[in-house]
This record gives sequence, structure tokens and C-alpha cells, in this order.
Amino acid sequence: MRKLPLAAMLAALLLSTAAVAADKKDDKASPDSKPDAMLVQPQTSSSEGSVSVEGHRIDYKAVAGTLVLHGSGDKENEPQVSMFYVAYFKKGAEATRRPVTFIYNGGPGSATVWLHMGAFGPRRVVTSDDSHTPAAPYGLVNNDYSLLDASDVVFIDAPGAGFSRLIADDADKGKRDEQMKDRKKAIYGVDGDGHAFAQFITQFLSRYGRWNSPKYLFGESYGTTRSAVLANILENENSVDLNGVILLSQILNFDTSIDGPEFNPGVDLPYELALPTFAATAFYHHKLPQQPAELEPFLKEVEQYATGDYTQALMAGSRLSDAQKQAVAEKLHQYTGLSVAYLLKANLRVSGGMFEHELQTSDDITTGRLDSRFAGPSIDPLSKGSDYDPQSSAISSAYIAAFNDYVRRDLKFGDGQQYREFADIDHWDFSHKAPGVQGEALQSSTNVMPDLATAMKTNPNLKVYLNGGYYDLATPFFAADYEMHHMPIPASLEGNISYSWYPSGHMVYAHEASLKQLHDNVARFIGQTDNVKH
Repeated sequence: MRKLPLAAMLAALLLSTAAVAADKKDDKASPDSKPDAMLVQPQTSSSEGSVSVEGHRIDYKAVAGTLVLHGSGDKENEPQVSMFYVAYFKKGAEATRRPVTFIYNGGPGSATVWLHMGAFGPRRVVTSDDSHTPAAPYGLVNNDYSLLDASDVVFIDAPGAGFSRLIADDADKGKRDEQMKDRKKAIYGVDGDGHAFAQFITQFLSRYGRWNSPKYLFGESYGTTRSAVLANILENENSVDLNGVILLSQILNFDTSIDGPEFNPGVDLPYELALPTFAATAFYHHKLPQQPAELEPFLKEVEQYATGDYTQALMAGSRLSDAQKQAVAEKLHQYTGLSVAYLLKANLRVSGGMFEHELQTSDDITTGRLDSRFAGPSIDPLSKGSDYDPQSSAISSAYIAAFNDYVRRDLKFGDGQQYREFADIDHWDFSHKAPGVQGEALQSSTNVMPDLATAMKTNPNLKVYLNGGYYDLATPFFAADYEMHHMPIPASLEGNISYSWYPSGHMVYAHEASLKQLHDNVARFIGQTDNVKH
């Protein structure tokens, strides 16, 4: 398979560079690479609690624990991963009538602390809306928008992240090191990761007697990539029909990514699809030459231009005349706030990192990537692109601190263990064989649209619900919309897909008003698709 330089950049699509570097430093002295009998046996810690969701009390049982995944073929008796999860079960609910939703963040290789403590768990960490959250102590409050009113929820940490660990259990250090290399090669990739999550879910269904429950996947960011692969594996390898797949901040086709498109010349789609998010961001920060009265009508106008005149201009390439180029630059200035001179120098093509650095450069301010409502002092005002993400820096400490305290104090799990924000991944294998492909796949970058399409065609009752934020520069909302409207499915299945957009960023739930909307929308979606007579 031909690999572009872009693939290396995408391997860290949603990772915080500083956080990853810190994790790797900690891991040098980590005892996790040594044989550990605890890893090869499932662990559980049970507790009870209650949450008030929009005024209604729900009593629940919480289970924090691990399930052990094994290899396949001649390695089926070989433990390979100890996978950590926290499950919340509504007390008194009948299992066959009670939906269960499997929830995970992305990364790839991220722990699921974000969705757990920010969106749908029973406790929520309080962070500032669009600015840096002050240091500890952080507020942990009842989550009025926990999804427990609509479904039991299972938060899953990816292999190697959180309290999940790869298992190398040979007593000989040399053999153990080779085992760990084999584990990483088998699991740290699009397909290996998908099969690991599929094995976890089928084990969970057996362990907790949930085979006949309505079942949902909820993935964020790379978690949406995983959901497409996972849905196809569950449907067509494990005979597990899903009721619904819920996608938040979607990326299925990495050729649409605005992160590093300059390394993939000739593919101009990312610039076109990111333009509405650039416009939304400039609108939010009042950087437009003429400020529109309302956001959404303005975005419709920008979307039309992006898929019309702008697309035609970029398709012309070097054949575009100087006069045409000047006219396009002036129009882009009206939509993005970037100067005409800068746009001309950029050849009308501005990457996400360039925009984040340039929008507020006159004030030496860098704009957020995961949530462009955020901003912070530029590390290097002379850089071409952004050197960090102000949004990630603004809230990460609150999430990590709150969860580390909560999991040990309330869930009674994790004493003596390090909770890893991200797995220690040296290389993520982005190669992927789409369903039905014989021999080597010909994709130049990852595209899992065929996987989700196959799951929908083999289960024509499957419903898909796409959610995204207007201020998301990591996975722009218009790119996600584009992907969904180019799914290789028959017209009869297009009605199975629904959409919602929010005035927030990548982590839609970091904006409380959007979190309420997200909860209400997802709860309604589950209620309409769980096949239970209410």
C-alpha cells in the first residue's frame, strides 16, 4: 500500500503532543511491562450511586473493571489486552428492555475520560466555557445531562490507555519484549483496534447478560472511525445487529482532513470543506470585515461558495488567472478575516494550523484547534502554524485530575496504578482493508466509509446519528456532512442518517448549553430506535 507523508501526521490526529511526551517519559520507569498476574484475570469493583438527570432521579450500580482479550488462531489462549471499562446500570431495569451504549473517545489511543467526565457519566467536571480553567481544586457536580435516563452506559478505555494495558506475560525479559512488540503491531492499527473493541463488546454482552438488549455505539473523533469499522465487524463477523451508531465530531475519510493537506498536493477537498469552520471561527472572534447578524445563515452562504466558485478555482490549479486568483482571495478575506496578501501568498490554500496561527496573529494570539472559541498566547509569533492547542491546554488538567480522584474515591479502582491519558504508541497502522476488497487495499489514506455503508446495507434497519460542532477545526462539520452525503449506500437508506450541529467545538459537551442539546437529541434518538414498546 502506498503511504503518504500525511499518514504519519494523522497518526497523532487528536493527541496532545505535550501529554504524549509526558506519558512516554513516565512509562520508562513503569512496571507495566513486567509479568503481572492481575492483568490476566478480569478485575471488578462495584459501587452504587444516584444521579438527577433533568430533574429525574436515577439509582444505579457502577462497575469499574477489566476484561481480558485473547488472540486468534493459534494464539486464542494467549491473553493480549486487559481492557478497562466503567459501566453504569440503572437499578431495577429489565435487561432485555434496557438499551446499553458503548462509549469511547478517539486518539487513536485515547482514554475515554473526556466523554465520561464531560458528557454522559453521572458526575461532570466543571470547566470554563471558552477560556483556561483555573487550577485545582476542580468542581465535580451532578451531571444533569447523563445519558443514564435513556440507556445503561459503558465507558471503554482503548488498549494501552487509561487503566487498559497490553499484556506481555513471559517471565523472560527478552521474550516479554518481543511479546509486547507483537501486541503493539497486532492492536495499534485501524483493523486491530476494531477487532479488539469487538471482542470486548461481545465479552461484555456475555458477562452481563445483555445479548438481547438494544445496543448502541457512541464514538467521538477517531472513535467515529472506529465505530464504522466496529459496526461492520459486529454486524458481519459476530452477528450482532446494532440499533444505532452515534457519531460525534466525525472523520471517516482522512483525505478530508484539514491537518496537513499540504502533504497531499492535488487533493484540495480539505480546504473547501474547512472553509465554513474558518468562517464560523472568524465570526465568533469578530474578525470578519463585515459581521453578519446570525451565524447559521452566514454559514449556508459560505458552504455554497465553498462547493461552487472556490472548488472551481482550486480545480483550475496553475491555470487560474491572476485576476481570478485576486477575486477569490478577496472573497476568502470576507469569509475568513485573513488578509488578501496572506491568502495570495498561501495560494488560496490555508491549512488548519495556518489558520489557527494567523487569525489573531496581530495580537500574538493562537486560536484553538479542538474548539476554535478558545485562544491563548502564541508560543512563537513567527511560526507558520500553531504550536499548541489552547483548548486542550485549557481543560485537560481538570478532566485528568477529576477522574483520577473520582475513580479512586467513588469507584474504588486504580490504587497504585497510573491512569494514562494516551497509550504509548510508536506507530499507528492506518492501512485498512475495506469490506469486499480482495488482495491489498489501494487506498492512499484511511477511508472507512465503505465499512459503515456495508453495516447499513447488511442491516437496513441500522440508524446513524451524526453530531458536530461549528467551531471544530480538528474534524470540521462540513467535512463530516460531505462524507455522509457521499456514502456508498442506496437512496432508500439515506433516511437512516440524521444530523445535528451545535455552537461548540470538537468536544461539543464542553459548552453546557450544547451538552443539554446533545443529551436531549441522543436520548430521543435512542428512544426512537430501541424497538421497545414504551
